Amino acid sequence: MFEIVKPALEHLPSYKAALERGWSPDNVRLLEATREQLAAIEEDPVAFLAGLDDPEAKGPPITLPDGTTAPRLPGFRRWIWDGEIAGSIGLRWQKGTSALPSHVLGHIGYAVVPWKERRGYATAALRLMLDEARVVGLDYVEITTDLDNLASQRVILANGGILVGRFAKLAAYGGAESLKFRIDL
Repeated sequence: MFEIVKPALEHLPSYKAALERGWSPDNVRLLEATREQLAAIEEDPVAFLAGLDDPEAKGPPITLPDGTTAPRLPGFRRWIWDGEIAGSIGLRWQKGTSALPSHVLGHIGYAVVPWKERRGYATAALRLMLDEARVVGLDYVEITTDLDNLASQRVILANGGILVGRFAKLAAYGGAESLKFRIDL
């Protein structure tokens, strides 16, 4: 059985074990984010879980890869679950518009644990998250990917994504050329 679940204490041991194996749910900050999450889980598991569900953007500013900070957007995370953690998918948005500020690399980000890749989990999780995007009132979502991330590109295309074009990430993200896709809802 496959689903996306709201992170809860019952799922946390499996999630923590995946982090301890070196997996990162953050495709940008990678192992730095993994270390931060493990420390947050150790310090206060309930607060860690609460921070993953922030549709009112009450949490602290987000830290970009270059160390600068930016205002937090409303958003939440769901865990990809098949009886144990299979990955993570998140949605972020601005209230009242489908547009995103320039420092945000798309409405949806996802990562599947390496030992469960190629099972269709990312494709199915994205399809389910598109329903959540409709619920919060978005007309479309944008999703970005690195030029060489063919697996993610296939996931997006399988969910109706249309390539908008190439763009250069902000300097805070290293300035690399990337691809932007749009999925109309």
